[in-house]
Amino acid sequence: MLFAALHNGDYRNLDSVVDALARRGHDLYLGAERPDTGFGGQPIVASLTATHPNVTCGPVPPREPESLFLASKVRLGGDYLRYLHPRYPRTSGLLPMARERTPAGIVRVCGLRACDNEPVRRVMRGALDAIDRAVPPSPAIEAFLDERRPDLVVVTPLIGLAATSQPDLLRAALARRIPTAVVVWSWDNLSSKAIIRDVPDALLVWNETQRWEATVLHAVPAGRVVVTGAQNLDRWFNRAPSRTRAEFVRDAGLSDERPYVMWVCSALLPSSPPEPKVVLRWVEALRQSPDPALRNVPILIRPHPARTHEWDGVDWRRAGNITMFGTVPVDEPSRSDFFDSMYYAGAVVGITTTAFLDAAVVGRPVMAFHDPDLGFEHEDSLHFQYLLKADGGLLTMAGSLEEHARQLAAMLAGPPPGVMERQAHFVRKFVRPRGMDVPATAAVVEALEGLESAGSVQRGASASGRFGLRLLAAMERHPRWRRLVLDEREAETATRVQEKADRRAEALARKARQREEKARRREEKLAKRR
Repeated sequence: MLFAALHNGDYRNLDSVVDALARRGHDLYLGAERPDTGFGGQPIVASLTATHPNVTCGPVPPREPESLFLASKVRLGGDYLRYLHPRYPRTSGLLPMARERTPAGIVRVCGLRACDNEPVRRVMRGALDAIDRAVPPSPAIEAFLDERRPDLVVVTPLIGLAATSQPDLLRAALARRIPTAVVVWSWDNLSSKAIIRDVPDALLVWNETQRWEATVLHAVPAGRVVVTGAQNLDRWFNRAPSRTRAEFVRDAGLSDERPYVMWVCSALLPSSPPEPKVVLRWVEALRQSPDPALRNVPILIRPHPARTHEWDGVDWRRAGNITMFGTVPVDEPSRSDFFDSMYYAGAVVGITTTAFLDAAVVGRPVMAFHDPDLGFEHEDSLHFQYLLKADGGLLTMAGSLEEHARQLAAMLAGPPPGVMERQAHFVRKFVRPRGMDVPATAAVVEALEGLESAGSVQRGASASGRFGLRLLAAMERHPRWRRLVLDEREAETATRVQEKADRRAEALARKARQREEKARRREEKLAKRR
């Protein structure tokens, strides 16, 4: 079995599946297109390869740079168009995030009044899809598959908003009729990331909500969607804390053993404010509460591993009775820290994060509140609505900080039965839809072991697609039109480079004129002497 991740950090949510498959005797190759990231997935891969002799790891070749550029531009343009659909509010933070990566020409066209009509956007999506299918296969990826000759290719996450070669790997495997599976990596991926272009033999989703997303948002045939549950959350079921409450309080740096509130930080959209600003406003509201239980409540902040830099220079300790604790849960000690911090918390609060699901599995109340600065993350976010409404809803959501404070005081005194019943129902439906006693890992393993090639349901290259690709290639090479192929950041960089080149050329020309003027004067002096 060939696993193809974007980077080793993606194996954080698949290690239980890899471990189970290895124990059942399968040979597995854990591939990654890119080096490790700040999430630190390398320890997970290293542990799996050290534990199982039938598990190896290594790179997955990307598409050649000369063809990846245009291919990625076409795909990112198609991803941008999805956020113009009415189901995504124009105020959504997903739109500006996608715009940053979209070619300027597509952004300009989408700004025309005609593109307010869905039929026009549908034509544009069809044109971009035709161009994408005209992109030639990657020799490096094809040679990699032919050398490995896998019996199964498993791709994750596939739908990241980045210039990636994962779609090319999936397409090449489908062309060879190698059974293919795409494993949904997280709860929000199908609604907030890229579109699925080529239908795999099986798309493994968590629940019925994601089944709807797969069939409606991505046009994946229902027969190829398999509901398995959330395999990455299996680790929290039936788990016991690794230390006593007193030991944990001491290790975390809390001042006493009173019930504490845990703030779990989020990977926010670029348009959202820095999270420390929101956290400190929340802390200040608690410290100014007329309720003494809130004024003095201990607070544990768990920073998000990708955004720890936001806390540099922030004096979060000034609030008093507060600590920051936790790292990326990539090994047993760090996972124990994460579990224990949730297990002993009186309530878990945040903005929008997978940690809400983690805490719900552990059995802790999860809470959030509306804030004027967080509309991108809450009201305007399609995937956040699942936490509010899907399967009865998970979050205890407040309309203001004042209401949140009242709700939090009630939680710390003892969660109302209705809250925990609602959360337990959400976990049953959203996390373990096959039954609370059926680990999702086992369902994923079963689906992968029984998978056979169902054949491609996608169209091949068309004459119009090949023409469009040639046209884009010509634009890329032309100095005047190339800017329409670049995204905002690339265009800004190109402008700075051009301005620097123009300044240098102007300086050289000025020096040349000065030399010419100096030579002319010298000649004039010589002429006068004669």
